[in-house]
Amino acid sequence: MRVVSLVPSLTETLFDLGAGRDVVGITDYCIFPEKLDLPRVGGTKNPRVDEIRALKPDLVYMNLEENLERHARAIEQFAPVDVSEPKSVDDVAALFRSLGTIHHRDPQPLIDQLSAARQIPKHDFTFAVAIWKKPWMWCGGDTYVSDLVEQSGGRNVLRDQKRYPAIDIAEIDADVVFLPDEPYAFTIEDAEGITKSRVIGPFPGHLFTWHGSRTILGLSFLHGLRFE
Repeated sequence: MRVVSLVPSLTETLFDLGAGRDVVGITDYCIFPEKLDLPRVGGTKNPRVDEIRALKPDLVYMNLEENLERHARAIEQFAPVDVSEPKSVDDVAALFRSLGTIHHRDPQPLIDQLSAARQIPKHDFTFAVAIWKKPWMWCGGDTYVSDLVEQSGGRNVLRDQKRYPAIDIAEIDADVVFLPDEPYAFTIEDAEGITKSRVIGPFPGHLFTWHGSRTILGLSFLHGLRFE
């Protein structure tokens, strides 16, 4: 099978699943596994469709938030497109099963690792996860990031908000504010400017924003934090 992955987190997951040999094209942002020697077909928002076509894929992986619909429509003219949108850790387990079926690989090792990583000590705290600045934007309650952090027992203060609301930092009343370094590259200065909440970050954003096998590492990261 020949697949092109336009989702960096899925590229990593396919290799961790044992289906790396099926991958014939990746994006410029596919950094895991490291030092991949595969054709790169542009970014998640600006893939070069003609180069994807030339790779003659049997399937192209895309994500509802990371990729654009117009590119999916163009790619569908020559190859099937699989579009994912995990919004929870449960969805990631389902993703492992789906990829295992497509690529004829056993997903159980990844599912078992995910189940083990979910055994996080539960803590009682409120939190908010920032994803942008100017304006400040946050992860609402219907996002994968929110569900990931709530695995540790926390409660998203924006749980009732949808997607990524824009709310000034002065209005955020949470015990903990997380500052991942992507999609916005938050700095130490940003962290030091927040005084009402304990700040965790900046830290590698892919631990929170990448769904798939990196979910396991994200849960392990949460496990290692102290919330008291």
